[in-house]
Amino acid sequence: MTDTLANSKLIQGRTGAWEIVMGLEIHAQVASKAKLFSGAAVGFGAGPNEQVSLVDAGFPGMLPTLNRHCVEQAVRTGLGLKAQINRRSQFDRKNYFYPDLPTGYQISQLYFPIVGEGVVEVEAEDGSFFNVGIERLHLEQDAGKLIHDLSPTESYVDLNRAGTALMEIVSRPDLRTPEEAVAYVKKIRTILIYLGTCDGDMEKGNLRADVNVSVCREGGYEKFKATGDFSHLGTRCEIKNVNSFRFISQAIQYEARRQIEILEDGGKIDQETRLFDPVRGETRSMRSKEEANDYRYFPDPDLLPLELEQAWIDGIKASLPELPDDKRRRLMSEYGLSQYDAVVLISEQAKADYFEAAAKGRDAKLVSNWVTNELSARLAADGKDFAESPVPATHVAELVALIEDGTISSKIAKEVFDHVWNGEGSPAEVVEKHGLKQVTDTGAIEKAIEEIIAANPDKAAAIAEKPQAIGWFVGQVMKATGGKANPAAVNEILKAKLGLA
Repeated sequence: MTDTLANSKLIQGRTGAWEIVMGLEIHAQVASKAKLFSGAAVGFGAGPNEQVSLVDAGFPGMLPTLNRHCVEQAVRTGLGLKAQINRRSQFDRKNYFYPDLPTGYQISQLYFPIVGEGVVEVEAEDGSFFNVGIERLHLEQDAGKLIHDLSPTESYVDLNRAGTALMEIVSRPDLRTPEEAVAYVKKIRTILIYLGTCDGDMEKGNLRADVNVSVCREGGYEKFKATGDFSHLGTRCEIKNVNSFRFISQAIQYEARRQIEILEDGGKIDQETRLFDPVRGETRSMRSKEEANDYRYFPDPDLLPLELEQAWIDGIKASLPELPDDKRRRLMSEYGLSQYDAVVLISEQAKADYFEAAAKGRDAKLVSNWVTNELSARLAADGKDFAESPVPATHVAELVALIEDGTISSKIAKEVFDHVWNGEGSPAEVVEKHGLKQVTDTGAIEKAIEEIIAANPDKAAAIAEKPQAIGWFVGQVMKATGGKANPAAVNEILKAKLGLA
C-alpha cells in the first residue's frame, strides 16, 4: 500500500484497488453573545460553571426560549452556502444520557432542518475546482465538558458550553481524498468567517468536524452516483470531533488503511464511532454507531415550529458581504491577478482587505507578492494575523511605489521592509535615513563596470563564447555599488562594454 493517501483517489491494496469515500459533519459554534435557548453568556476562558443558567443546568420546570440572533446567523450561513432556506423548521429532542447533558436530551433538528440542500465550490491545491453537496444545516445545542485529569477517582463537569448554539453542516459523500476533505473544511471555515457567523477558531473547539470514512472496491463510487445505493460505498465509521486540518488528513489516512487491511484479511467493518489519537496517529473505537431511531427523536413539546417570513430572509440576503468566490472572481477581473494569487488572498478576509487597501493605483501583482510572501511570512513567524500587522497597508503601497519609480530596487526593498517592520518609519523615511536610494547615475555605474572589466580581462575576453557569464559581472557591479545600482542600467551598459549589445 502507498505511504500516503493524501492525494490519491485510488489505493492499491494487496488484493486490488480501493477507493475512499467521505462525508463530513462540521460543527460550527454560532457567533452569539448568548446561548441558543437561554440568556447565559457565551465566551472562552470563564471559570468552570460560571456561564450556566437554570435552563442549561436542566432544572425542572425551566423552559427554553429561542435566541432570534442564532436563527438569523443560521439563515445567513445557509444563504452563504447557496442553500435552500426552509421557511418552516422544527426542533426535536435527541434523547441520550451522558453526565455533561443535564436534561438527558439534546435539542436539535432532525426531520425539518432550518437549511436544506446546497453546493459549495472548493479549490484543490492543484488549482482545479470540485463541488461538494450540502445535505442540510441544522441548529442544535452543545453539551458540557467532562474533565478527567483533575482527580484519580472522580470526573468533573463544566457546563459552560452546555446550551451553546451550534450549526451542524452535513455534506454529501462527495469527498474522495484527505486533501479534498481538508480543502472543503478550509472553504467552509472561510465562508463562515466572511459571514461573521462563526469565528472558525479550531483550537478553542469553535469549529470541529466529524469525518465519516468508508472504503469500497474500484468503481463503487460511480455505482453509488448512478444508483444512489449506499451499499456500494461500504460500511462507514465516524471519527468524532477532529479539530485541526492536519489531524483530519491523518485520521482519514489511518482509518482508510485500517479498513482496507481488515477487508483484505477477510474481516468486516463494524459501523461505529471512533476517536482520533493525535499522539499515536491512529483512530480507536469509542462506541457502536447509533442510528436516528436509537435516540428516540420526537418534536420538542416546549418549542413551537419555527416559521420564517420571506421578507425577513430577503433582508438577511441583502445584507450579506461579498463572499469568497465572488471576491476571487473580482480580484482576477479588476486587478488582473492569476487564479492562484486570488485564491491565496481570499483565504483570509483580512488579507484580502489589506491587499485592496495597498493595491489602489499600484502594480497589483507586485503588491500581491509582498502581501502573500514577505508580509505573510513575518506575521506568521510572530503569531500575528493581518488585523494585527505592524506595517499598515499604506506602507506596502509606498514601498511598491518606490520600486515602480526606480527609487529602490526589489533587492533593496527587502532591506527597507526590515527597517519598516522594526518601526523605523515609512519606506520613504527609511530610504532617506539609511541612504538606500538606487544608483541611476549611468556615469557612476559605467565607471564601476569599467573598473571590474579592467580587473578581470580574462573573464571579459571569454564572454563572447559564454554570454551567460554576464551574470557574474552583474553580481560584481551590484556588490561594488552596495546593491544600489539600477539592475536594468547595469545590464544595458555591461552588454555594450562587453560587445554583447
